[in-house]
Amino acid sequence: MLSVTEQMKVIRRGAVEILVDNELEEKLRQAAQHGKPLRIKAGFDPTAPDLHLGHTVLIQKLKQFQELGHEINFLIGDFTGMIGDPTGKNETRKQLTREEVLANAETYKEQVFKILDPDRTRVVFNSSWMGPMSAAELIALASRYTVARMLERDDFHKRFSGQQPIAVHEFLYPLVQGWDSVALEADVELGGTDQKFNLLVGRELQRQTGQRPQTVLTMPLLEGLDGVNKMSKSLGNYVGISEAPREIFGKLMSIADPLMVRYYELLSDVDLATLARVQRGVSGEADGWHPMEAKRALARELVARYHGPDAAASAEHDFLQQFRQKEIPADIPVLHLTADGPVWICRLLGEAGLAESNGEARRLIQQGGVKLNGEKLVDADLEVEALGELILQAGKRRFARVIFQP
Repeated sequence: MLSVTEQMKVIRRGAVEILVDNELEEKLRQAAQHGKPLRIKAGFDPTAPDLHLGHTVLIQKLKQFQELGHEINFLIGDFTGMIGDPTGKNETRKQLTREEVLANAETYKEQVFKILDPDRTRVVFNSSWMGPMSAAELIALASRYTVARMLERDDFHKRFSGQQPIAVHEFLYPLVQGWDSVALEADVELGGTDQKFNLLVGRELQRQTGQRPQTVLTMPLLEGLDGVNKMSKSLGNYVGISEAPREIFGKLMSIADPLMVRYYELLSDVDLATLARVQRGVSGEADGWHPMEAKRALARELVARYHGPDAAASAEHDFLQQFRQKEIPADIPVLHLTADGPVWICRLLGEAGLAESNGEARRLIQQGGVKLNGEKLVDADLEVEALGELILQAGKRRFARVIFQP
C-alpha cells in the first residue's frame, strides 16, 4: 500500500473538495496501521438504462481507491430511485416503477465492471435495509432532520421561494441517502458537487448514531462535448459508454483541446506526470504532448476500456482513413450548434468562421469554393437539415466540423 502522502495525491486528483482533509489523512494512517482498508461508498440511482462518461467520473475515482487497496461499495439506489433525486430540479420528478428501476440496475452492474474489478467490488442495494423498515422507523428517521434544515438546500429553497410545489417524499431522499451511509458504516462517500448537501446529511446521521462521520469527497460535473453544459443525454452533448466504438472515438476527437485536459484528469488512467505533459501540450510548450496525438491516445484508451483494444485500434484506423480519403485534416475546429429547423448554408458558413458575412459566403459558393461533406455546393440558398454532424470546407485548407445538438 502506498504511503498516506502518496495516497492523498491520487485521491485529490480531480477532486473539488474533501471534507475534512485532515480527517481522511488520519483514517488512511489508521487503516495502514491496523491493516484494515477504508470502506468507500458511492451511490447511483438507476433512473436510466445507460451510463455516459459523465457518470463514470465517480466510478473512475472508486477505481483509484480500489487500486489503493480499499473496499469499494457500489450502491445501487433501487429504493431511492423510486423516490427520484430532487437535486437540481425545479419540479417534482416522475417516480419510476419497481420494474423500471430493477431493469436499469441490471444494466448498471454490467457497465460498471468495465471499470471496477468485479472480484473486489461489493454491489449493494439500499432496498435491502430500507425495504424492511417499518412506518414507525421511517418516521423516526424523518424526525432526525428539520424542515428548516432541508430548506437550506439551494434547489428546495428556490422552489419554496418561487411557490413551486415540494412533495413530502422529496424530503426523504437526502435522509435515505444519508441512512445508506449509516447502514454501510461508510468511511468515505463520493458524489458530484451537486450532491454535497446529501453527502453531509449522511455525515450528520452517522454522528447522531454514534459512528465516526464519513469523509465527503466531491467530484466535478463533467462538461459535455460542447465544453459548456454538464454532460447530458437531453442536451445531446454526451458520449455513451455503450455506443459503437467508432461513435465514441469520433466524438472524443471532436472535443476542444482545453476540454481534453479535463477529460484526461477525470477519466483517464494516465499518471500525474503524463497528465502534466498533456497540459503543457495544450499550453503550447515545447516539451508538451501534441494535442492531436494526446486526443487520439485518450480516444483509444476509452474505447479500449469499454469495447476492448481491437475495437479501439479499428475505430482509430477507420477515423483516420475517413479523413485521409476526403483529404480532410483530423484536427479541425468544431462548432456545436443548436437549431430548431434547417439552417441556411450561408449562415452556417458564417457561424463556422469560414465566411465573414452572408455575402462572402454566397460568393464563395457561386465560385465553387465550398464543399459540404466532400461534395461541391452550387446552391447558395440551400437549407441544411440540423441533424447529426457535417464537414464544411471553404477553399483548399479551411475546414470546420459542425455538430448539431437537439
